[in-house]
Order: sequence, then C-alpha cells, then structure tokens
Amino acid sequence: MATVLRLFALLLALAFAPSARSAEEAVDVELVLAVDVSRSMDVGERELQRQGYRDALRHPDVIGAIQSGLHGRIALSYVEWSGPGSESVVVPWRLVVDEASAAGFAASIGPADPGGRFGTSISSVLIFAAALFENNGFAGERLVIDVSGDGPNNSGYPVEPARDAVIARGIVINGLPIVLRPGGGGGFRGFDIADLDLYYRDCVVGGPGAFAIPVTSTDEFETAIRRKLIQEIAAAQPRLMFAAAKSVAGGSDCLIGEKMRQNWMGR
Repeated sequence: MATVLRLFALLLALAFAPSARSAEEAVDVELVLAVDVSRSMDVGERELQRQGYRDALRHPDVIGAIQSGLHGRIALSYVEWSGPGSESVVVPWRLVVDEASAAGFAASIGPADPGGRFGTSISSVLIFAAALFENNGFAGERLVIDVSGDGPNNSGYPVEPARDAVIARGIVINGLPIVLRPGGGGGFRGFDIADLDLYYRDCVVGGPGAFAIPVTSTDEFETAIRRKLIQEIAAAQPRLMFAAAKSVAGGSDCLIGEKMRQNWMGR
C-alpha cells in the first residue's frame, strides 16, 4: 500500500507541478533520446543501436529537417536506461543547428557498455526523462521523449500511469520497439513478447501525433532511427503505428511484463 501511495504522489507531482523551464534559447523541439541498454540485447546489438543514432544524426535529411523549422534549431539529450534507477545521461542537452553541431553530438555517443544492465523499466525512464526538460536552458515549441526498447515494462512502476502523467505535462512520447528475434524482442526468453510493437502503441507512446516505428532486423536500425528523427524534428505526419486514442477491448495487456517477471521469479 505504501508503494502505491508513493507512486501516485510522484505521478501527481509530475503531472501538476508548475513548470519553471528557462526561455533562454528558443528551439523547434526539445528531444530526449532514451535508449534501452538492458542485457536482453547483446553488446553487438547495443553498439549497433548506438551507431544507428550516430549515423542518423549525421544524415543530410535529418540536418535538413532541423533547418526547416521555424527556429532552425533543436535541443537534444541522449539517455540510456534499463531497470529502475539505472538511467544515465550520456550526452546532456546540446543545441543542434547544422552539420557540425549534429556531428559533434553524434561523436559524443561513445562505444556501448559491454556489460549491459538488468531489468526493463519504461515507466522509470519516462519519469526520469520528463524531469530533464525542467530548467535545461531551452524553450521548445514541442517536447518529445523518444523511447527505444526490446521488451515490455517488467520492473518499477506500471507503465500506463507514468505515461499518462508525462503526457499531462504536454510531453509527446514516441517509440522504437526492437523486435529482432522470433517470438519476442530480447535474449531473455522469459520476458519476450511477440507483439512488442502493439504493446508500445497501446501502453507506451502517447500525446498529439505520437507514433511507434518497429525495428525487425539489424539492418533497419539506422533507417528507422532516421525516419523517426525526421518525423519528430519536422513534426511530419507519421504513417505507422499511431498511438491508440483510448483503451479498446482486445488491446495489449500493459502489465504483461510484470506478470511474466512474477511467473519467472515464482519458478
């Protein structure tokens, strides 16, 4: 009961706290790239994911999207995460306006951690990322959290109330569900789900124009990341995997990860 009360106190504070964001630098979008580095992906896949972001950020189409906006500049931060409390800011907020600044940001995304981390807490990274917008030195026309991951939320707070509280702050959540193996996304078979793309659509993404683009093979990483960045930066109308406007009968079980973890621990 105490845990539940703490959860709702935290979510209410997140949803209704007055914003004290600085207006020092006007940008078209403030974008947090929240990247899953849990052990369900091997070191090669984690490095492939990082390289996908490095390559996409240097692509001429992404630079063009940045420069096509009202202000012609964006603010970016790169975060890695897995279980609760594992979140780390790899690249803090930076202004990106052209090829040089985009290349500098990309170069700061270093090699992948060979060890990986345990757990998958999408709820925790959403709460963590939402707090990064406060007093970050930028005032964006849009605020976006871009979450990539290869499994459902299985630790920390339930994902739905965390998502709803973040959306209530005017923050859009987009997703890059990674489904690389038959039967599910990750290497720990006990936590795989086959329809991770639908789970992201129903349980993770949300806000005006929110979308998810699934990755189903390793050679799609850079292309999918580039498409996603262009849509987020230019506010282009996405054509794939719209977030559900509301819960519908027969939709995804947003507690499936927690149930699978409980079954695994009970063996």
